[in-house]
Amino acid sequence: MNTIGILGVVHDDELRQKYNLSLDFIKELILEFNPDVICGEVLPDSWEKYNLDSTNRGYWGEPASEYWDLIFPLCEEEKIEFVPIDWVELDVWMDFDPFNNYNEQKRQELSCELEQWFQRQLSTWDLGAIPLNSLEFDIVTKQKYEWLEQINPQAHLFRWVCRHLIMIQRIKNAILKHSGKRILCIVGADHNHALYEGLIAEEDIQLVYPLRNRNEGR
Repeated sequence: MNTIGILGVVHDDELRQKYNLSLDFIKELILEFNPDVICGEVLPDSWEKYNLDSTNRGYWGEPASEYWDLIFPLCEEEKIEFVPIDWVELDVWMDFDPFNNYNEQKRQELSCELEQWFQRQLSTWDLGAIPLNSLEFDIVTKQKYEWLEQINPQAHLFRWVCRHLIMIQRIKNAILKHSGKRILCIVGADHNHALYEGLIAEEDIQLVYPLRNRNEGR
């Protein structure tokens, strides 16, 4: 049986500091889980380029800073295998912006509403033992993406549904390859609920999310 953990993070260091999800705390959580494998929100192509040249930081800030500043070095230090699981078609990604079909004024209005959704998500940061890893956060996140689906169903299908199908399948492939191992999935916190719902029905795994419950604290 595999033990699979899910850890949601934020990709911006200012937000990490503000919401008590620092790289030091993320490192503490990783070492506490003691994974044999980390499945991370990194494109396979970027991971391949990193292995050829560790100064190559991919495209559009991908992979996110927590990989360069913590996860990649920690994997090397602790002999943890890293598996990239993300999927983004960079050449067409912006063509599927959910607000593309609207005029400039409406895009601005929708962008403001999206920011309001983000602030609602962040308002739940302290409702779990791990910031942004809680049922309350996930409920608001699901509501946000249901709203985005109404705004642009095609963009939602491309950017969210298809992406998660591929991410989850890559995790399942890692489970098959690493039978009996401890696997930690580290992704942006918006993905927490999608990974959990995609893995919960899998047989022969113990799914751990959040990595700590409220009674454990920090």
